[in-house]
Amino acid sequence: MKIKSRDFRVHAGDKVKLKKWPTQVKPVYHSKEQYQKLLEEQVAELSKLQQLLYASDRYSVLLIFQAMDAAGKDGAIKHVMSGINPQGCQVFSFKHPSAQELEHDFLWRTTQSLPERGRIGIFNRSYYEEVLIVRVHPDILQAQNIPPELLNKKTIWQERYNSITDLEDHLHRNGTRIIKFFLHLSKEEQRKRFLERIDDTDKNWKFSPADIEERGYWDQYMQAYEACLSATSTKDAPWYVVPADDKENARLIISQIILDTFKTLKMHYPEVDKKRKQELLAIRKQLEMR
Repeated sequence: MKIKSRDFRVHAGDKVKLKKWPTQVKPVYHSKEQYQKLLEEQVAELSKLQQLLYASDRYSVLLIFQAMDAAGKDGAIKHVMSGINPQGCQVFSFKHPSAQELEHDFLWRTTQSLPERGRIGIFNRSYYEEVLIVRVHPDILQAQNIPPELLNKKTIWQERYNSITDLEDHLHRNGTRIIKFFLHLSKEEQRKRFLERIDDTDKNWKFSPADIEERGYWDQYMQAYEACLSATSTKDAPWYVVPADDKENARLIISQIILDTFKTLKMHYPEVDKKRKQELLAIRKQLEMR
């Protein structure tokens, strides 16, 4: 099976119903050995493209990962980006907002962490939490000190979608390419992974009672994700719904989507003019004599 990015892309204007999107598809690999080989090949190719991104210093790339607990965001980031030069990659994980962050608009804290030109930025959770967890738990809005007249429940979510898409349009116009991944995990697979975290002492640290509490809001989260994906997947900043029940397959899909996006960029190594070439030749002669 060949991975086709378009099979997982939410096209602008699509109305997403997650029950129609699979959480598992036929795997690309036939064995663990083949999976490892395919991933290594993709990682090596991505490493070369990242080096070119850094050298050309024109574009930046922002990868956004959103998912329910235990969907495999951390593992996907770790494995897919394993060959990237740390100097060219920045990873940020956004948890509960700090007191300082709550004194600003909801995009402020993530805007400060956007990638520089020539670099890849990774958001493990992002400003999208503000239309996901906050939508499921609207009482969180009260802690944000927003003027009451701006908290119209009928309009606030669409207003936030507008703020997000306006930001992403602005970033695209200035050279940032945005790829957004929703790791689509089934409720049953989440249950299995939670049990594994409890049974394996080395994974106990990953589990907290809050995970079970949030699992109780599964249906509300699915509705929030459907509304979010439908409203914010655009031509220039698309969402990709990645089947996440098979972690290894999900990683191969994610890495291929990133590679496909990189290949659309018009990147090249900086050209050396005649004067610089002469300087380099002169330096080379000096080195040969020493």
